[in-house]
Amino acid sequence: MPVTAYSPIPTPGPTVTGRLSAARRFLADVWRLTKPYWSSEERWAARGLLAAVIVLNLTAVFMDVWFTQINADIFDALQQKDQPGFVHALLVFGALALVFIAVAVYRLYLNQMLQIRWRRWLTERYLGDWLENQTYYRLQFVGTGTDNPDQRIAEDVRSFVQQTLSLSLGFLTNLVSLVSFLAILWGLSGSVTLPWLGIDLPGYMVWVALVYAVAGTWITHKIGKPLARLSFDQERYEADFRFSLVRLRENAESVALQQGEGQEARGFGDRFARIVANWWSLMRTQKRLVWFTSAYGQIAIIFPLLVAAPRYFSGALPLGSLMQTSQAFGQVQGALSWFIDAYVNLADWYATTSRLTGFRQAVETVQAVGREHPGVERATAADGVLALDGLALTLPAGGIPLVRADLTVRPGERLLITGPSGSGKSTILRAVAGIWPFGSGRIALPAGNTAASSMVLPQKPYLPIGSLRAAVTYPAAADSFEAEVVREALCAVGMAGFADRLADEDHWTQRLSGGEQQRIAIARALLHKPDWLFLDEATSACDPETEERLYGLLRDRLPGTTLVSVGHRPSLAAFHDRRLAVRPDGDGTGELVAA
Repeated sequence: MPVTAYSPIPTPGPTVTGRLSAARRFLADVWRLTKPYWSSEERWAARGLLAAVIVLNLTAVFMDVWFTQINADIFDALQQKDQPGFVHALLVFGALALVFIAVAVYRLYLNQMLQIRWRRWLTERYLGDWLENQTYYRLQFVGTGTDNPDQRIAEDVRSFVQQTLSLSLGFLTNLVSLVSFLAILWGLSGSVTLPWLGIDLPGYMVWVALVYAVAGTWITHKIGKPLARLSFDQERYEADFRFSLVRLRENAESVALQQGEGQEARGFGDRFARIVANWWSLMRTQKRLVWFTSAYGQIAIIFPLLVAAPRYFSGALPLGSLMQTSQAFGQVQGALSWFIDAYVNLADWYATTSRLTGFRQAVETVQAVGREHPGVERATAADGVLALDGLALTLPAGGIPLVRADLTVRPGERLLITGPSGSGKSTILRAVAGIWPFGSGRIALPAGNTAASSMVLPQKPYLPIGSLRAAVTYPAAADSFEAEVVREALCAVGMAGFADRLADEDHWTQRLSGGEQQRIAIARALLHKPDWLFLDEATSACDPETEERLYGLLRDRLPGTTLVSVGHRPSLAAFHDRRLAVRPDGDGTGELVAA
């Protein structure tokens, strides 16, 4: 089930039908991303907040209409030297301004409240889907729509919520403003005779505003069309560059030992060069757009006065009506020009929606493949054994199996799997853990097998950033075990020097050596006491004496635990009852056989 690639911009040179189809597809994607929240368990609170924000926005529009009338009264009073009328108009203006300030404050406050509630819900949903059934792990096998998932969850969700609310409310506000001021402008415009057509054109200022805005919108779209694609690429290049910096920080010791600074610098330079090149393209496009929009906005200030001035000088319009006409024209022209003012934000919104849609499609594809094409069958063994029947594991794309295995492991047994590096030993453990479904065959797990009753210790343990206590008790919470019990486990694995540092917070992956990290993992096993323990070269970074001591701890403290180890050292055989080996056959497939 392939992921459908989502193009960040419409296909070049589309027909009118093609443009409409692209617009409908984009709006459908926006609706698919938006609908779940507004029909969720928070729908009534969300709808109530949205209704309040809409009411406040519409109130602000109607107050703007009122302001234009008050401004007309002020200028008429000045023209007529009517001091009492001037003072009265100023008092009304002051009272209205106070109300407008309150409306503006709560419009912003409630809008931000809605934004954070929506973002929190959407982030939790995306995180849940990303973490469900190891989707975050399986996404790396999907070819499209999955780059930088951290950016999509952390930044694109925030941008999507903010942009969707801002643009939709802005469109609604401008639409209401257009209708409100259109009536005022129509009434103030009067009519003009078009001698070359021999007709009177009523409400001519409205038609002038319409022509002005339509022409500006068309030119803006022609100039700014590349912005959607450029914004999409800019976010991707920025995320790639930032991720490469994080990778160096996380692997600082390995790079330093191999003196790989030059290679890293070349990689950083290449990635940053893409940012710079795309940024220059953005700059050039935005420069052309700003040239036009700035000129368009400046002309719009004086344009209505130029058009309405003949009626003023003829005495058909008083000064107040002239100023009101200018303001109404500005409001109508501004509402009609909403697309011009919002063009850059629309391009960013398009790019953000594209990234979230691609990520959403990739997540859904991974989950659908897991449901519809499970690959390796997983079942429950009634007699409490672990059984691999006809297991043939392949790469995600299929092809010749990497390794074949038929195996039965009984409770309490201790099994060692050996074999050449790259022969598929670790892939067998991944399949048993449920994160490698690619292939065929059947894995029967002991009845009641859960995450709490089994544990897999990989060659490179994961240590979360935080307190040392949380790193030792992972994946359980830090307070799941008494502090004294955690200290004793650390002392048992030879890390007594850290026993009094449980509260220290650090980036422990960078702070501890590979062998120390593996000892932390063994301490976890001692704390959790799983029924089934799988070790994937989990002591390979330790010296032979330390490895022997750690396996002795597991044997003595976890006597009832079933142990399945993957390793190379012959000394491990002393701690296991059985030994199997993965041996390549003629076609390159590894076969699990008795050693």
